[in-house]
Amino acid sequence: MSSSSESGSTRGTGSAGSSGGEPSAEEPGQSEETGRSAEPLQYDDGFGTEIGVGPHPLPWPEDERYDPELLAHGDRRNVGDAYRYWTREAIVADLDLRRHDFHVAVENWGHDFNIGSVVRTANAFLAKEIHIVGRRRWNRRGAMVTDRYQHVRHHPDTESLTAWAEAEGLPIIGIDNLPGAVPLERTELPRRCVLLFGQEGPGLTEEARKHAVMVCSIAQFGSTRSINAGAAAAVAMHAWVQRYAEIPEAGS
Repeated sequence: MSSSSESGSTRGTGSAGSSGGEPSAEEPGQSEETGRSAEPLQYDDGFGTEIGVGPHPLPWPEDERYDPELLAHGDRRNVGDAYRYWTREAIVADLDLRRHDFHVAVENWGHDFNIGSVVRTANAFLAKEIHIVGRRRWNRRGAMVTDRYQHVRHHPDTESLTAWAEAEGLPIIGIDNLPGAVPLERTELPRRCVLLFGQEGPGLTEEARKHAVMVCSIAQFGSTRSINAGAAAAVAMHAWVQRYAEIPEAGS
């Protein structure tokens, strides 16, 4: 869930996209897709053990999903081993065959550094799409390039997100520790839905609360009044995964 906190924690979260409910393009002022050299390496680059794989031994696999440059020079990207040497387009196409039925939406009215973390988690749990509500620009650093493997959509305001969700038949579920919120731990989330998070600090806006069909809270037992927005988003997404996703057997 999303919630506000005392020093940089939140009741909400965030993401990025394009305008008017359309899939988002790279924003002005952000690095353009200028080729593979612009893609960051693994998150631990420069901190010791190198992650990834080096050049692929000959003979190379004959499969159009593989990228000749990665095969030749190695693949140090932030992707799972099953996708080593694949082109980004091939990875996205494969993920599109398995994406889950929940969407993640994040309010973005300020400069929230947690949005990237939410996007990275949405990729890990294979959300259908990520929706950025409010400002188009968002801090991508915490996403660790995972936004390139997701469908990211921008909405200028909550009303436009709601109109899009209604057209798709998707209820909006707010996540925040608010008076009247129902415990996430005792609530069965809809299979098809939009999980909406507010920003770090203020949490869900009043407008967002009005458009949500339900607001769920995350149980807390310590002294802090809230948990980090990225952590809250992870808890909420995992609640959906526990209920609906096909969990692989151990070792598979």
